[in-house]
Amino acid sequence: MQQDELSSSFDTDEDFGWVSYFLTLKGNELFCQVDDEYIQDKFNLTGLVNQVPYYEYALDLICDVENEERHELSDEHQEMVENDAEVLYGLIHARYILTNRGLHAMLEKYRHHEFGTCPRYHCNSQAVLPAGITDQKGKAPVKLYCPRCEELYRPRSARHENIDGACFGTTFPHLFFLVFPELKPQRSKDHYVPRVFGFKLHETWHDRSLRAAKEAQVQYQQQQKIMKKQRAAMQQVGQGGPTPGGPNNNNDAAQAAAAAAAAQEQKQTPGQGAAAAAQAQNALDKQQLNEDDDNNNNNVKSKPEL
Repeated sequence: MQQDELSSSFDTDEDFGWVSYFLTLKGNELFCQVDDEYIQDKFNLTGLVNQVPYYEYALDLICDVENEERHELSDEHQEMVENDAEVLYGLIHARYILTNRGLHAMLEKYRHHEFGTCPRYHCNSQAVLPAGITDQKGKAPVKLYCPRCEELYRPRSARHENIDGACFGTTFPHLFFLVFPELKPQRSKDHYVPRVFGFKLHETWHDRSLRAAKEAQVQYQQQQKIMKKQRAAMQQVGQGGPTPGGPNNNNDAAQAAAAAAAAQEQKQTPGQGAAAAAQAQNALDKQQLNEDDDNNNNNVKSKPEL
């Protein structure tokens, strides 16, 4: 009886080893459990020794092998060994999910939507698969691949942002649907169509809007320059002092100078030079008429009385 209790407790501890503990951590639900036989086969781990500094200690920790030398390490080095164990398991996991048993293990999680669903509206909550954008470790976090729209998305959970995309690799989601083609949905042809008051926008609407905005900005800047030159011309004439004929002559001269400045500025803008030139000519004609009237008045005053 006691032997049965001891054996059952030993089996329980053995079942809940490092791998089981690692999979229970929040954020690690994207991983599947790699078979012990696969991990213990040295052929499957070829080339990984060069990618993990504490490879031997990390492998023993994953396989739940007691290593007295590991216990003699400092707390800092033991923490580094634990981090390397997570990295090593991720690299092994990337190879395992490309095998037949690994694909079936991920199939169960895919059917239960354990990897999440596509955030795109027209994909109708399509189940997604984890994928990496590179096979090199430490380069980019994991992404989610939608087989309906065939796009990659960032995971919704912030915890998944800390998972290395190399733990899944670039091949897995596409090999998955090669092995299980019946699970691949038809590519979505539905797209959102922007409308304004119920009317579809033309495909060139954005370019036209940008062009109109730039033209309006250029026109506004030109108007500001014209107004600045007009004010400067009026101030310059006003500082010249009174002229024979009263203050009206000064105002007329200021208007004529401002109009001339405007005409000079508008010559650089096609389609507006004629109006500015006409405005300037009218101001000059008005000034000439005022000067003629002043001369006539002066002549009348200068005639001797009979």
